[in-house]
Parts: sequence; structure tokens; C-alpha cells
Amino acid sequence: FHGMISREEADQLLSVAEGSYLIRESQRQPGTYTLALRFGSQTRNFRLYYDGKHFVGEKRFESIHDLVTDGLITLYIETKAAEYIAKMTINPIYEHIGYTTLNREPAHKKHMPTLRDEHDGKESTGEDEVAEKRLTSLVRRATLKENEHVPKYEKIHNFKVHTFRGPHWCEYCANFMWGLIAQGVKCADCGLNVHKQCSKMVPNDCKPDLKHVKKVYSCDLTTLVKAHFTKRPMVVDMCIREIESRGLNSEGLYRVSGFSDLIEDVKMAFDRDGEKADISVNMYEDINIITGALKLYFRDLPIPLITYDAYPKFIESA
Repeated sequence: FHGMISREEADQLLSVAEGSYLIRESQRQPGTYTLALRFGSQTRNFRLYYDGKHFVGEKRFESIHDLVTDGLITLYIETKAAEYIAKMTINPIYEHIGYTTLNREPAHKKHMPTLRDEHDGKESTGEDEVAEKRLTSLVRRATLKENEHVPKYEKIHNFKVHTFRGPHWCEYCANFMWGLIAQGVKCADCGLNVHKQCSKMVPNDCKPDLKHVKKVYSCDLTTLVKAHFTKRPMVVDMCIREIESRGLNSEGLYRVSGFSDLIEDVKMAFDRDGEKADISVNMYEDINIITGALKLYFRDLPIPLITYDAYPKFIESA
């Protein structure tokens, strides 16, 4: 820190070496601070802020040294490769079929029956061939029927600024992700890693991976059904199944409240165990606990089933 000095004095002090820097208090606006940095035979001045971490833009740093190092890297890349950076999204390597489909086999395919030809040295009879064709046809029809139930909802990626440890390359344009911290963004649902500028070009084809989807409640509908390859959320199917099997004759169904602590237990069971959650009569004898858990699920949705814009019209029609 060099106190309240002018731009000219700062320029003179920094002219001795490229990459040198200092912090000075502004003469025009006392109480504000400026980071003066020497790069490209010029002294560049940036307004410096502090909120527990140092920053001049979006990125926040623990130390001034890290801020300057990252800034020098960014300035060098933008100066030497500005034209390349502007064009790097033109020929992406990203396939518009979804990121996780390249890394994970869909659940419906994992459960598809597989036919294997076994030869024991004997010549197959005509009856065997007919039976095999019939079986193949049945399997094909079953597979087609099953595929129809796989949801094909459009989902935007849930990108968050991310700091990558070690060298990383963008999975959209295949170019290096430069900088010390916050080099790019990562999809919190499917794990796709891309440059911030590339994230604007990625299509809305997020396919959530279960390892990134940590909970069932408070998770938006599209993310949940795409992660589990189901037509409806498991909470809805399992609770409705339980209610229909033992609760249709109960008085005040959906009106009478269940014990709140046990409803919270059901929520935790779904978040922890997913489809393996035990909500049977042996665990929760009162059916109002199950209806309460189902109502809580709908209340906790980050995007409501009936949007705020449509709610007045829905009430009118009801």
C-alpha cells in the first residue's frame, strides 16, 4: 500500500517491471482504493473492493497476490488470443444429445432383456427359429412400450461458478479453462463443465445424474424425473399407491393433518433412501401422515405446479 498518490506517481513506480503492482488511495475519491497493475508496457488501474475477500470484478480472492496473478493470466490470454476466444464457440465438440448420455447408460436400457445365441453344436430346428423370432418380436415390442414411458422433458442446465483443481478443458469447445479460481461454470445437476461464455451456447438438454441430485423434496420436478427416469416423481407414485391400498375409506382424507414430526420422518426417508423408502403401514399406521408427506412435497416444490400467473385463472375455473 502506497497511500494517497497520483496516477502519474504510480505509473513511474511501476514502470521498472512488467507484472508489478501497488495499491493506492484515490485522490479524487478519498476512502476508495485502486489497484495499479503494469501489463503490456502500460499501467492499468482497477477499483479495488473488499468484503472479506478482495475483488475488482466477479471473482473474489483471499489475497491480493492471487488476484493479481489471476488478472495477469486473464489479461495475457485476452491480449494474445482475443480473436481465437471470440471464435472458439463456433465449432463445438459438444453433441446435442445431452452430456450424461455419453457417460451413463440410461436406466431403461440397463433393464432391457438381452438375447444371446448359444450354440451347442446341434443344428437349430425350424420350430426353434420360429420361437426365437416370436420371442425377439415380443422383446422388441416390450422395449418400445417401455421407451414410450421415458420422459423427454426439456431442462436447462443449472450452471454455478466453479473453481477447478488442476488443468481442465471446456466440455463444449474443448479449449483450456484458464485462471486460478472460478475458471468456468459447472452444472449442479449433471456435472457439465464449460466456460462461462460457452454456457450461453449449451442447449437445454440437461440430464441430471443421481450423484448430483442429493435430495427428493425441494427438487424441481423436471430434475427429479429425468434423474430417476420416471414419468412422475417417486413420492407421488408411492404415496398414492399407499393411500389407495389402505386409506380410501378414511374420514377427512387430505383434510386431517398427520403428526408433523412423523411427516418430517417420511420426508427424510425419501431424501435418504429414494425409491427404497419404507412408508408401509408397519412404519406409519396413520394414513394422514402419508397424505401430509405428499402435500408437503408439493408445497416444497421450488417451481409450483400451478404457476403464479396461472393461479388466479385456476381459482376462477374451480
